Amino acid sequence: MWVLVFFDLPTETKKDRKNYAQFRKKILADGFQMFQFSMYIRHCSSRENADVHTKRVKKILPAKGHIGIMCVTDKQLGMMEVFYGKEVSVVIPPPQQLELF
Repeated sequence: MWVLVFFDLPTETKKDRKNYAQFRKKILADGFQMFQFSMYIRHCSSRENADVHTKRVKKILPAKGHIGIMCVTDKQLGMMEVFYGKEVSVVIPPPQQLELF
C-alpha cells in the first residue's frame, strides 16, 4: 500500500512560507519521500499502517492551502507511467517486505 500526499500551499507571506516548510519537514520526518514538487509518497506494509500515516498527516494540516491524501495498492502504483520529457522513466519499485516466523 502506498500513501500519496499532494499539496498546494500558499507562499505569499513569511508566515505562509514557514507553514509550508514545517508541513514539508513533518511529512519527511514521517517517512515520506518527494515524488514530484508538492507530491510526496510513502510505502506502508498494510492498510492499517497506511491509516496510521494518513491520520498523522491530518494532524499536521496547515490552516491554509489544498491538501489531498490518497492510498493506492502496489499494483495500482505499478501501472503508473512516468515520463521525463518524452523519455519513459522507471517507476519506484516497492521495498522488499521481510517475513518473520
